[in-house]
Amino acid sequence: MPNSELIVVMMTAPDLNLANDIAKILIEEKLAACVQVLPPMTSTYIWDGQLCQESEHLVLIKTLANKYESLAARLTVLHPYQVPEIIAIPAIAIEQNYLLWAKSILM
Repeated sequence: MPNSELIVVMMTAPDLNLANDIAKILIEEKLAACVQVLPPMTSTYIWDGQLCQESEHLVLIKTLANKYESLAARLTVLHPYQVPEIIAIPAIAIEQNYLLWAKSILM
């Protein structure tokens, strides 16, 4: 994936305030062009051998591929989970004006 290509990073957060705080930090530090915090959802997973169901907020982070390592490192520091969900998905089609805007913010 070329370094100047847009990716979407998914992360979950345990509460709205933390999600919004992380969003602001990522924008201020130019690690993301746009961060969206979605309404609460229920996540079901296994942790330490136990079935868990927790309310979380999905956070969608739009950034460039060459920012991923710095972004992931920063999220690991900011996040309260021992193993935070940090998953990058390449954007296979992007409206060119949006891509130009994102690049202007991040480069």
